[in-house]
Amino acid sequence: MVITTVRPPRATPVRHLGPNWYACVMGTAAVAASGTALPVRIPGLRTALAAVWALSLVLLVALLAARVLHWAHHRDQARAHLLDASVAPFYGCLSMALLAVGGGALTVGRDWIGTGPAVALDAVLFGAGTAVGLAAAVAVPYLMAVRHRLTPEQATPTWLLPLVAPMVSAALGPRLVPHLPPGQPRATLLLACFTLFGISLLATLLMLPLVFARLVTGGPLPLALTPTLFLVLGPLGQSTTAVGAFADIAPGVVPAPYDQGFGLLAVLYGVPVTGFALLWFCLATAHVVRARRHGMRFSMSWWSFTFPVGTCVTGAAALARHTGLLLYDGLTFLLYAVLVAAWGTAARHTVRGLVSGALLAAPGPVPPVPRPATVRTRSDAVR
Repeated sequence: MVITTVRPPRATPVRHLGPNWYACVMGTAAVAASGTALPVRIPGLRTALAAVWALSLVLLVALLAARVLHWAHHRDQARAHLLDASVAPFYGCLSMALLAVGGGALTVGRDWIGTGPAVALDAVLFGAGTAVGLAAAVAVPYLMAVRHRLTPEQATPTWLLPLVAPMVSAALGPRLVPHLPPGQPRATLLLACFTLFGISLLATLLMLPLVFARLVTGGPLPLALTPTLFLVLGPLGQSTTAVGAFADIAPGVVPAPYDQGFGLLAVLYGVPVTGFALLWFCLATAHVVRARRHGMRFSMSWWSFTFPVGTCVTGAAALARHTGLLLYDGLTFLLYAVLVAAWGTAARHTVRGLVSGALLAAPGPVPPVPRPATVRTRSDAVR
């Protein structure tokens, strides 16, 4: 009789590397791309932004290679991530990382690699990122419905991640329009981006009430998840950026009066949505301050402070262009300062965690989520 033993998968540094790590790429690319939206030219800034974009490209290549190793050698863990309701939504980050680096190539990367290679790189990453984003926007909600068995009390802002990915495509796609032949190709891409805008916006409008209701009725999020409240800024800022980009490109691409309609949409949609984004920014900040006082420590969720704020920077810059108001120029500067500070903090802690090995270690046991207090439980406690 031959007895065989099944060896557990060998532990390697990439075994517990989840898709949430793409947030590092997103945040770094956001610093580079949104810096070009500042209304003044600072000497040396563009060179610094190009260097930051190059760093985001290096991070993307490194993470893609690491994730390939993860799927090749730890397929059990990769499958577990897909079936984990707290991890699966982060597959939307892969799409946004590809799109952010591609968009940065055409914005600042072309200073170093040339316009032709930048357009080619952006086209490849835009196509791949859009395909991945649409797949995640369908697959993740499907898994949430049929496999994850979720309840309203489990709703978190991370549920928005796969739904906002098509909005990133909508905001960055118009940059490729001028590089296409005039006529049908340009109009097709612009309206395709407008379609992606609608897909993401309507899906977000369905999901966001669940997140807000959970926050109001279920109490504050767990400390480690509190920074994810900033993820709500993503679809708000990115949609404002998108309508501004449509208005910039539409003249000469789509016939009148639709080209002027995009200009109206940029202001009539962007102004109230930016107002709500500022309201949510204040609300999320208050929750983070509370969580910090209660002992919140660094985790990869701190990268939620970066990319969503970057979308608000570009959204405010779009409103400044289309309204001519100095108020939005000032808001652009203020939000960019917040973005740079947040990126520096998250990057420093991430490097420290990588050097110590803490960030790639196996996760510890998850504490049970306390049941929200009710009148009955309060009366039982008094007894």
